[in-house]
Amino acid sequence: MQHVRVSSHQSPVHKLGDSHITLSPKFRLTAVQPNLLVGGPLIPGLPDDVALNCLLRLPIDTHSACRAVCKRWHSLLGTRDRFFTRRRQLGFRAPWLYVFAFRREKATQCHVLDLTNRAWHTIPPAPCPSRSGFRSVGVGGGGGALLMLGGVGGLVEERDSPTDSVMKYEVCRNRWSVVSGMNTARSFFGSGVIGGMVYVAGGNSSGLLELDSAEALDLRRRGGGGGAEGAEAAEGNWRRVASMGIHMAAYDAAVVNGKLFVTEGWLWPFMYSPRGRVFDPVSNSWEAMPVGMREGWTGSSVVVGGEHLFVVSELEKVKLKIYDPETDSWDVVLGAPIPEQMRKPFSLSSVGFRIFVVGSGLHVAVGYLRKLKLQCGTLKDWSCFVEWEVVTSPEAFCELIPSSSQILYA
Repeated sequence: MQHVRVSSHQSPVHKLGDSHITLSPKFRLTAVQPNLLVGGPLIPGLPDDVALNCLLRLPIDTHSACRAVCKRWHSLLGTRDRFFTRRRQLGFRAPWLYVFAFRREKATQCHVLDLTNRAWHTIPPAPCPSRSGFRSVGVGGGGGALLMLGGVGGLVEERDSPTDSVMKYEVCRNRWSVVSGMNTARSFFGSGVIGGMVYVAGGNSSGLLELDSAEALDLRRRGGGGGAEGAEAAEGNWRRVASMGIHMAAYDAAVVNGKLFVTEGWLWPFMYSPRGRVFDPVSNSWEAMPVGMREGWTGSSVVVGGEHLFVVSELEKVKLKIYDPETDSWDVVLGAPIPEQMRKPFSLSSVGFRIFVVGSGLHVAVGYLRKLKLQCGTLKDWSCFVEWEVVTSPEAFCELIPSSSQILYA
């Protein structure tokens, strides 16, 4: 064994490993420094900062294989928590499409499409999954989390009873947590996020009785006690807001220009005029939805840019429509209809000027929107045009039916 001497006339000579040996700062640095390079560089021939930028872009579905490359790759890709923490630290933001779907008579599951790499992966199942009638909303500063609200099922003995449960999924932690439940158990209701507040309204209670109540959860405030650093505190409590004024279950809902629009849906031909309500959080009041809006709302909706309401109509050869608030009417978006391989039911979400339509089997139609300037003399000076691209799903998804979808940033 090699001997190490400490150069001091007052200090004795020791063998390395003696329990009472004292190392100088210079020796400590020499002993530790080689450990920083255990396993060599992240990618041979590249500086570690450049290599890290590359590895943090790896699709999630490749992590299992990549962890076997070396210890340093395993350390980075070993847990999603560490992987997403490093991504967040370096300012990476990539849109992912989260799709809630189910097979007949089975609990809801969630599949995620990485929109950059076009790769699918899954997340852990929610602790209290609902079968139907629930709502999901994206929350958490840029879409870093989502809430799964209410619905039929969950951890109740009576499987046909609505639930008041609220569960939160955090992208960076890749985990679910149970947060404060709603004041009223409900299914098939309207929901939306406005200014950091989550609103729910209407829906069915036990015995299929329609509700007129509405309530809100403030995500900007934390409740309930401390805990370890980084642990999630309770998200405060739900509070009542103004009643809708009518008892109504909701087929769809959307937030447009800071207001919540809730529609009870449609039947064709109409046996009665569909009802719709509009909530203004500033005045805490409801009013009737414009007639043209509610009667033309004949499909699933999506909002682009916070102000443009689109509907994939299930009546007019599955065309995309846009609502014009000035004329209280719907205009068909120019371009082709939804691709034929897309089968109902649909779930819609958007990011930027792209619309994502998820159909049965989880095939995804990506609609690229463009604004066209019309010739002088027409009633309107612009119109929308859409081009479609289809992202096919794995064969294993063929029996899945989408019920809700959200765009989150990971």
